[in-house]
Amino acid sequence: MTNPYLKSPVLLLALLLFGVYSFAQKKNAVYNIHIQKTEETFTIDGKGDEATWQTAEPANDFFMVLPMDDRKATQPSEVKMAYDDKHLYLLATFFKTPGNTYVVESLRRDFSFGGNDNFLLFMDPFNNQTTGFSFGANAYGAQWDGTMSNGGSVDLNWDSKWVSEVQNYDDKWVVEMAIPFKSIRYEKGVKEWGINFSRLDLSTNEKSSWTPISRQFPTASLAFTGNLVWDNPPPDQGLNYSLIPYVLGTVGDSSIDGIAYDNEFKVGGDVKLGLSSSLNLDLTINPDFSQVDVDRQVANLTRFELFFPERRQFFLENADLFSSFGYETIRPFFSRRIGLGVPIIAGARISGNLNRNLRLGLMDMQTEKVDETGLPSQNFAVLSLQQKVFSRSNIGLMFVNKESMDYDALADSLKTTYTKFNRNLGLEYNLASSDNKYSGKLFMLKSFGPESTENGFAQGAHLEYSSRQWNWRVQQEYISKNYVSEVGFVPRNNYIKFNGSAGYLFLPASETVVSHGPTFRGQYFFNPSMHSTDYVSILGYQVNFINRSAFNINLFNEYVELLAPFDPTNTDQPELATGTRHHWNGVYMEYSSKPKSLFTYMLSSRLGRYFSSGYRTNLNAQLGYRFQPYVSLAATLSYNNLDLPSPWYTTDFWLVGSEADITFTNKLFWSTLFQYNEQSRNFSLNSRFQWRYAPASDLFLVFNSNEQLSPLEGKVWSLTLKMTYWFNR
Repeated sequence: MTNPYLKSPVLLLALLLFGVYSFAQKKNAVYNIHIQKTEETFTIDGKGDEATWQTAEPANDFFMVLPMDDRKATQPSEVKMAYDDKHLYLLATFFKTPGNTYVVESLRRDFSFGGNDNFLLFMDPFNNQTTGFSFGANAYGAQWDGTMSNGGSVDLNWDSKWVSEVQNYDDKWVVEMAIPFKSIRYEKGVKEWGINFSRLDLSTNEKSSWTPISRQFPTASLAFTGNLVWDNPPPDQGLNYSLIPYVLGTVGDSSIDGIAYDNEFKVGGDVKLGLSSSLNLDLTINPDFSQVDVDRQVANLTRFELFFPERRQFFLENADLFSSFGYETIRPFFSRRIGLGVPIIAGARISGNLNRNLRLGLMDMQTEKVDETGLPSQNFAVLSLQQKVFSRSNIGLMFVNKESMDYDALADSLKTTYTKFNRNLGLEYNLASSDNKYSGKLFMLKSFGPESTENGFAQGAHLEYSSRQWNWRVQQEYISKNYVSEVGFVPRNNYIKFNGSAGYLFLPASETVVSHGPTFRGQYFFNPSMHSTDYVSILGYQVNFINRSAFNINLFNEYVELLAPFDPTNTDQPELATGTRHHWNGVYMEYSSKPKSLFTYMLSSRLGRYFSSGYRTNLNAQLGYRFQPYVSLAATLSYNNLDLPSPWYTTDFWLVGSEADITFTNKLFWSTLFQYNEQSRNFSLNSRFQWRYAPASDLFLVFNSNEQLSPLEGKVWSLTLKMTYWFNR
């Protein structure tokens, strides 16, 4: 049937009108810092005693962003920049009140922004206010680096080759950086980049920025960058390639039925080749991801699959070209569908900018067949194009193809398990106004398969507004019954959804509360005949304190009509029948402590009714203590109690996680994560030693243990020694 909501005419018109409105000059175009070439040889030691720094133009007189955005920062900051034929240099000095202590969590790379005194650099080399790079350091020298997308999102899983050093004094701390031009991408011949600098000082609870930014936006927002003005265009990168080989050995054992573990010796690696200063080719052969952070377990009481983020380095540069298409629950491409539990033979990826306004992403991955399950060798190909329109908006195109090799040779029984191919074609428009107050999206997706039951359609649209005090969002989605995305993340189909939110903040002149106000959120699902199947309405109130602690309380009203049988405990107990209806109310509360304390905590609770007129009690705690800067300890506790009628009665289970992060230096780390999930009857341990013996080059020793508890008893463990080295030219 034709759905009347597919074209979203009201939202489409609004998006186009605001797209025209967004065509305006950059907000902070009058803020400029000039950068000059130097012939001096730099020693990156955090002292800044080179003659170049005596004459370099400073960026200072920062603006306060939090707790209030209507004044200059009280803690002075100064940033200077220079360059030569190979490196971009930065020297930043951050003055503080003598006697105020530094606040840091550890020396761990890619630290948590809100828990550290830190400095961050945001670069927009294409001056498109959409994509870029971020580099930074905390007050004890831990590094931060990531790629930027969607106007201000930072992906810290990206890792690059650069150096920095920090020096501490009683009245200031100083950071000095050298970033190779070969480690970033930029447009050839351009003399102006977007740039901004951000500082967080937890002793005064002050966040500041070189350019003025309204308090509702993060300092990473590229819409508010100033300009880095070069005396001459940055140097050509010339031949730019990196070889990143690895070698590893693994020993292990398994006592779990159906899982065999063989000791192995493995060699492989990646190649990065700069096709231009703005376009990169990545190749991987026999990749290994044994050193990647393990997923944090969660208790799942939903009816749908949970989402876990991508952490593998090969998939991360320009990842937004592939991963941001659609919505979080309507993704035509999800890279974790490739190579988890199935060996990857090789892969290639081209990504970056063809020019200032057009971006390209092209990926091809080949996996091995799995004899034990009969899974054939498969090829995954993705094409993504993104054309900038207006000042910060863009139009995107995506094509995803999954193909099974030698499919016709498979046994008939396997052909019912594995499909010959699945394809998705999508088109979307992303709105971002020049002042960052309006954002939105409109997308359409079409799936294709060998059977008509796999040829379906998905569509979504939203418009969002954010100011100092008001914020609201309206959104609509539709997914047909036959829409299939085997390489995507689409946990639910055959529905129409409307959802929205609205909130208001009061900004009192108070020495304890910086803001407070009410919020409303709601999402409402219907089947294609517009019959209501489930909804949740949430009325809340939030309070943000000047010491950066926060409290919120939410009252919710929820309704579910089951579209499939469901065990409300998700522990393999009896299921509720399809079509049964359930309605309940409850309350959710959360408090997070001030981050500058050595002991930090977040407490939350969910109390209320549950399926089948039952009752659910959920208590959560996240606890942390640091012996700064060398040791950071954390614990996560989650308890669920489900009080239900027969045949479930009372079901309760714990989720416990504890993590010890020891940073001997900012190049020598040891972290251990223990997790116990009573719901899935699983106990896991991951312990990882990392020595960064050269920039972007590491030695890892990783121990993994995963134990299934009664009634599914068994254990698998492994010990891996892995060495990588980054060769540059």
